[in-house]
Amino acid sequence: MAALASIATLVGAGATLYGNIRQAQYAQAASRAQAQVAQQQEQARQQLLKQQQQEAALARSQALARTIASTRARMAAGGRAPDEGSAGAVIAGLKQDAAAAQDADDATFRARLAQGRSSLLNPDGTLTALLQSGRSFGYFARSLLD
Repeated sequence: MAALASIATLVGAGATLYGNIRQAQYAQAASRAQAQVAQQQEQARQQLLKQQQQEAALARSQALARTIASTRARMAAGGRAPDEGSAGAVIAGLKQDAAAAQDADDATFRARLAQGRSSLLNPDGTLTALLQSGRSFGYFARSLLD
């Protein structure tokens, strides 16, 4: 009868170990699928952000070109050389302001890109399930020795 109890304990330990391993496999598959979906969503979000960044940069450069052209036309209409003296200083100031605005926009863009990245430390549960199955196997082995 004692031999039957130890065999039953061994069978129970094996069944528990198998169940824990299967559970870990299912959890790992679900985690991989979820990570893949999250990665695809993140790539789509980053693509959208890049497109918005490019559109904003294009709009800013077009607006700068129009502003510089109108400034040069006003300066030339006033009898000044459009690239010299105070007219040159005004145009240089416009370019500096546009560059500063672009730098600020680029910093915001980088922050928005970094915002959605997931940490490598996010648990996926596979190691935990494996450790739990090893612990339960250890309990059963100890009960066999007792």
